[in-house]
Amino acid sequence: MDDTDKKILQLLQTNADIPISELSKKINLSPSPCWLRISKLYKQGYIKKKVAVIDRQKVNLSTVAFVQIKTSQHNMAWAKKFVEGVKEMDEVIEFYRLSGASDYLLKVLIPDIEKFDEFYKKLTNKIDLSDVTTSFAMEEIKQTSTLPLNYI
Repeated sequence: MDDTDKKILQLLQTNADIPISELSKKINLSPSPCWLRISKLYKQGYIKKKVAVIDRQKVNLSTVAFVQIKTSQHNMAWAKKFVEGVKEMDEVIEFYRLSGASDYLLKVLIPDIEKFDEFYKKLTNKIDLSDVTTSFAMEEIKQTSTLPLNYI
């Protein structure tokens, strides 16, 4: 991984559809070696896949909920059932196991509070939870899929 690879990754994070000819000009490299570097970055796992970033407002997902979950059960059978159940829920776009006061954190996108209530009932009917606390985002200040590359 050199500075040219980092520049390629940075540019692709902001626009994965950039033509090779344009990308190669921006990094001062001819198109063939540029394409080979991109291919290498895929093979090495730096680039996982290309995706389209969809405007959540346009697809009626204006409500963002952060659901903190506590459990009194810390066995593998419960955790497996819980993880599998949450992974099936399309509304959950991020899912983390945490250290600290909460055991899990879910980022959930839904159209409104009524749909959140349906989601909540579906979640709590799937598995036994000790405590579920939800915070709703009032304003989205920063949301990005661009990763900082200065730690490579």
